[in-house]
Amino acid sequence: MKLALAINGGERDVDVEPGAPLLDVLRDELGLFGAKYGCGEGRCGACCVLVDGTSVPSCTLLVRDAIGRAIVTVEGLAAGDELTPIQRAFVDENALQCGYCTGGLVIAATALLAHVPSPSDDEIREALGGHLCRCGVYGRVLRAVRRAAGAR
Repeated sequence: MKLALAINGGERDVDVEPGAPLLDVLRDELGLFGAKYGCGEGRCGACCVLVDGTSVPSCTLLVRDAIGRAIVTVEGLAAGDELTPIQRAFVDENALQCGYCTGGLVIAATALLAHVPSPSDDEIREALGGHLCRCGVYGRVLRAVRRAAGAR
């Protein structure tokens, strides 16, 4: 079925079943690979995207529920080659490691800072609590979010 989705500031036409997970459409139909398949159950955070400004696991969001909503993937955050403050902070704090979870963490941090510009450490931990990082760079991620909050 032909559907239109608002992704990264533009409208994209896709030919998919409305019951397909958004993650599959992003990766397989649109070639947006920043959202990763981790668990398929919305528990690990690797596939998170912004939906109307809120961090949402795209593996559990069906395409039919994404119609008419503003979707932003990690690829859509930066303006050209200009990184956002949170992206720059992740680089500066070396909070990338293998990179598998990075896109989801950046999305969650972006949503947090949009709603709470100067979060406490507890608020940062709460916002990132649903994200699993096997490399264990949580301290660096916390520093990156703090740095980005200070850059605002």
